[in-house]
Amino acid sequence: MVLDRRSLLAAMALAPLGLASAHAATPEPLSDPPLLGSDYRAARAGFRTKLLQRGPAPDEGDPLTAPDGAVALSYPSGPRELVAWASPPGDASARKPAVLVLHGGNAIWHGHWQDLAAPYVAAGFHALMPTMRGENGQLGDFSAFYDETDDVLAAAAVLRARPDVDPERVYISGHSIGGTLTLLGALAGDFRAAAALSASPDTRTFFRRFADEVPFDIADPREVEMRSAVCFASGFRCPILMSHGDGETRSSGAIDLTVARARAAGQTAEHRVVPGDHMGSIPGSIREALAFFARVG
Repeated sequence: MVLDRRSLLAAMALAPLGLASAHAATPEPLSDPPLLGSDYRAARAGFRTKLLQRGPAPDEGDPLTAPDGAVALSYPSGPRELVAWASPPGDASARKPAVLVLHGGNAIWHGHWQDLAAPYVAAGFHALMPTMRGENGQLGDFSAFYDETDDVLAAAAVLRARPDVDPERVYISGHSIGGTLTLLGALAGDFRAAAALSASPDTRTFFRRFADEVPFDIADPREVEMRSAVCFASGFRCPILMSHGDGETRSSGAIDLTVARARAAGQTAEHRVVPGDHMGSIPGSIREALAFFARVG
């Protein structure tokens, strides 16, 4: 099982975001984030992140050669070509549903495929797991979720265009950082359904833990809001499931608020808790995701 190769980092004291002091024994509770509207696509069209630091993602990852059971390919995202791993091509006369699988951490490791993508392939789906800009030595600047969402949408277009994929049944699922990107993808893209594992719908919770990896102007609340699905939770473009382990409850309140806001807007949104911690909960969360995708159809 892959572990995200990151150390827990000291938090920073920034009042506009409610980020706690690095020396506080218990972080101060966060107030509810604002609900900024139901059209995240339009909000993205009118916003550009301000990066104060430019450079690669903070993790290194494995070589980009494909792991067992996958093939490597490239996909275009803006001016750059990025690597993705995919299930081998199938019979175009018998199209299958597919899952865009988003890895955890800020790099891709071979074990990500076995933990996160292989279960979907075993269940009869095609799968594609993309890297993001700046990861594993590739071109592009790390932006912590925002510009990476464009990579998610670009990879989804490539997956949907595969001749062996049913374009009407393309799902999205991811774990940890990939879970947070899954929620942003479900707000900005066109998927049949989304399953976010161990996600941070309110990224204030995430950035207070990894403060020294923040490359943007964190003094601007809008920067964090545009990375927080809870702020646009009335605008999910597909049914969503959020799950996590019973040993990791840090984002439970934000998940409950996201579900409540989505349901108030008439959307399908579910919250599931499975046994395990951040990594140990992955098998149970994927079982929940498969059941959710089956219910959606």
